[in-house]
Amino acid sequence: MTSALKNIIYNCKQATFLIEKRIAGKITAAETLQLHVHLTGCSICKIYQKQSVLINKIFVGFQNDDFKLDEAFKKTLTEQIEKEINKN
Repeated sequence: MTSALKNIIYNCKQATFLIEKRIAGKITAAETLQLHVHLTGCSICKIYQKQSVLINKIFVGFQNDDFKLDEAFKKTLTEQIEKEINKN
């Protein structure tokens, strides 16, 4: 098995990148093939792809101005993230 093929078969990070790139409409034929090969054997990335497509469909048409977080929520969220990061 070639190293390029091994790389995509066992690389979910690359596969999720290609899923997002395809949703944006900027994927090459070679990348499409690589993604297809990965998705054939990876049920987790298949689920990720379905969820990503759904999320994108939901938010099509929303303006960036429609999403504003108040400062208190941002602070709480930041603290929770830092707490989780520092757990280990």
